Amino acid sequence: MDIIAHALSQIKNAEKKGMAQCIVKPVSNLLRNILSLMHAEGYIGEFEVIDDGKGGLVKINLIGAINNCGAIKPRFSTSFLNFEKFEKRYLPAKGYGMLIVSTTKGVMTQEKAKKEKLGGQLLAYVY
Repeated sequence: MDIIAHALSQIKNAEKKGMAQCIVKPVSNLLRNILSLMHAEGYIGEFEVIDDGKGGLVKINLIGAINNCGAIKPRFSTSFLNFEKFEKRYLPAKGYGMLIVSTTKGVMTQEKAKKEKLGGQLLAYVY
């Protein structure tokens, strides 16, 4: 089971329904990092991680800013020079949305990875 793909599809479906809140379970540290990045970029509101002893759950406040989001499978490894190829594939326009990348310095957007000249594995896209 892919926790990230499951969580992002639940968020996308809740956004399409116009719901104000979404509950996602189970939770991993990587999912927490992705959600905190989405919150920092303004795609979701506050979120709360609750440990229920069975893998945990997350309550996410939705603000209606997501048009589409999803996990990138397979998780392509790329250098900072090749991000533009994947931006064309997964994002609708240049400068619109973000790719989420796992680098050696943590989870970050493709723009920050370009500035720091880091490559990594593509995890997800949001716009």
